[in-house]
Amino acid sequence: MTQCHKLVLASGNRHKLDELRRVLPGLEIELLEAPGPPPPEDGETYEDNAGIKARWARTHAPADAWAVGEDSGIEAAALDAGPGVHTARWAAGDPVGRMLEALARHDERAARYVCVIVAIAADGTELVARGSLDGSVARAAAGAEGFGFDPVFVPAGETRTVAELGDDWKQRHSHRARAAAALAALLDV
Repeated sequence: MTQCHKLVLASGNRHKLDELRRVLPGLEIELLEAPGPPPPEDGETYEDNAGIKARWARTHAPADAWAVGEDSGIEAAALDAGPGVHTARWAAGDPVGRMLEALARHDERAARYVCVIVAIAADGTELVARGSLDGSVARAAAGAEGFGFDPVFVPAGETRTVAELGDDWKQRHSHRARAAAALAALLDV
């Protein structure tokens, strides 16, 4: 669609920055440096929240960079596709413990990771990219790589958690990697 070489990510999460840098090696990607706190993520969808971040970032980003907002979460079937868009607040600093506790009395373990990335150019052009990864929630944590729910998320077709499969596997197959690949295609990189 359009040529791009630089992204400014509206996030304080260095894990997400590092993951995007690994997935998009041909792009310069930096965390947004902006005064004051970001706006609240009070949208009803991942796209709403990613858009809130991207529009805020656009007001602070250099003209030669695309402003990027990302929102992601986990949807567990036994929790009626929750916590979903509320994942970050729901996890409250202990994503693995909270998920294992919430599913302790459930046999249904199906889940999926979801990621939406919104990128906005200086001229207002807005792109939306999505990615997901189906799987299940393990009954106990395992593995040391990744972050968030990775120690309990077992991708479909695998027997190990994302944290056991490792960052190299995640770089190629995660929900964020899939959304980033879709964004790269839209950005023609």
